[in-house]
Amino acid sequence: MFGAVRANRTGQLPNCQSTTTEQYLRLKNESALIRRQTSQMRSGYTWVLHRSLRIEGYPRLRVVCACGIGRSIVSSRPVIQLTSLDAPRFSPPRLPLNGKRFFIWTIGCQMNEADSAKVAAMLQEVGYSRTDDELEADIVILNSCVVRQAAEDRVSGKLNALARLKRQKPDMPLVLTGCMVTKQQEKLKKQFPHVDLFFDPSDFDKMQQVVPELALLDDDLDELPHYYQPPVEAGARGFTAYVPIIYGCNFLCSYCIVPYRRGKETSRPFEDVVAEVQRIVATGVREVTLLGQTVNAYGHDLPGTPSLARLLRAIDAIPGLDRLRFLTSHPKYMSDQIIDSVAELPSACEHMNLPVQAGDNDVLRRMRRTYTRDTWMERIAYTREQMPDVTIATDVIVGFPGETDEQFMQTYDMLERTKCDKVHLAMYSPRPGTLSARWADDVPREEKFRRHQALEHLQGRVCTELNAKRLGETYEVLVEGRSKGRWTGRTRGNTLVHFDSDAELVGRLVDVRITRTSPWYLMGEPASAPR
Repeated sequence: MFGAVRANRTGQLPNCQSTTTEQYLRLKNESALIRRQTSQMRSGYTWVLHRSLRIEGYPRLRVVCACGIGRSIVSSRPVIQLTSLDAPRFSPPRLPLNGKRFFIWTIGCQMNEADSAKVAAMLQEVGYSRTDDELEADIVILNSCVVRQAAEDRVSGKLNALARLKRQKPDMPLVLTGCMVTKQQEKLKKQFPHVDLFFDPSDFDKMQQVVPELALLDDDLDELPHYYQPPVEAGARGFTAYVPIIYGCNFLCSYCIVPYRRGKETSRPFEDVVAEVQRIVATGVREVTLLGQTVNAYGHDLPGTPSLARLLRAIDAIPGLDRLRFLTSHPKYMSDQIIDSVAELPSACEHMNLPVQAGDNDVLRRMRRTYTRDTWMERIAYTREQMPDVTIATDVIVGFPGETDEQFMQTYDMLERTKCDKVHLAMYSPRPGTLSARWADDVPREEKFRRHQALEHLQGRVCTELNAKRLGETYEVLVEGRSKGRWTGRTRGNTLVHFDSDAELVGRLVDVRITRTSPWYLMGEPASAPR
């Protein structure tokens, strides 16, 4: 049980009352509604710390509850301090700097990015520093992907290229991890004998074999944060982070190798995720993306089955978090509760990534996707009902075995009707070990390319139309850096925006008025001071 109250407009503090977790979440919803109602007149509520109690069912979390007083501010989000009592500290390196450097090369999904960040955290804890030049490194780690043959070929090419460096620096450990390694270690040892260590995704303890200093740490390596904020120069800081919340995948899509390499779904404990996000936000991170192969299946394997929707609400309550995203989702688990949470929570970004893969039901059935075309379209329609300004991204595979031209046109028609903001296109390629690899790859490459091009042209027309409507509008942009001399960043809807400014803006939020549009990005000018 814990105390929670709503602010009032008189400046008086109402008496706190004891409420359940579910009642608290309803109060959070009301707070989001108040924020929308008051943001334009820039007056509403602020919150002050009231008392510290524990959430029922989560003994490792302490909640510092909030009361409100009338005051002119922009947001009414309550300040809920979520602190893990038993979690490891989010700290500078435990061991002194040792002069050694590490280089990490990563390819593939955001889960790989998160795993690489965790390896970096481990090495920084024992005194290593990062380098962007593999020639300067004292240890080189490659994080691999096998979702497509092109990705696996890139990893093999990189490993072969590093053989020369390994001959020059025989004492430099060379490490390979990622999905390419799972169940393939003996084969890889013969193919790449110059590699010192192979370890499966997230099997971080194996790193002690080449970095013995890791054994000197008091922390369990699995408990180190996935995102690590090392000491930085004045004015520089990390502002985005990936946080895995569920590993593996229980679906067995006929074309996908990931479940065989990453295993069954395993959710991280609810309180551990919230505590980790709180730690990284305290370092200055402004945008957090929750990750999983099937991220919206989160919690089904945990005691009490906490849902992704519940997790989003708990993370939204963390002070200082400006943006919250999640990916990748499966249509089967995209519930009304998740969509409603995104629509209601102040930090949740108005963007939905929901892969469809194909627009023909027979193709979806052979892909073993467990939903129909209409199911996916209904989820998109409901999302747009709740968030009229939402942006939609999806994934599509063309040339799946047996896909006829008529079936491809079903996909074309679906995308033309739904008008997604982003479509990630791929031509089918068989992955050894998957079910579809046993079938004839009977769509000629030329035909796959034609279908790919047809959807690319369609998407170009759709994006031209969608972005043209954004001319003259103003969007909040989180600035990521410079590109060709201009500042570049993304809106809450994940749309790329470029603009000019003489100010130093990395990691800052800037309102940008759109002055020019194109299919793939927007151009604009600052309409507010950075914040």
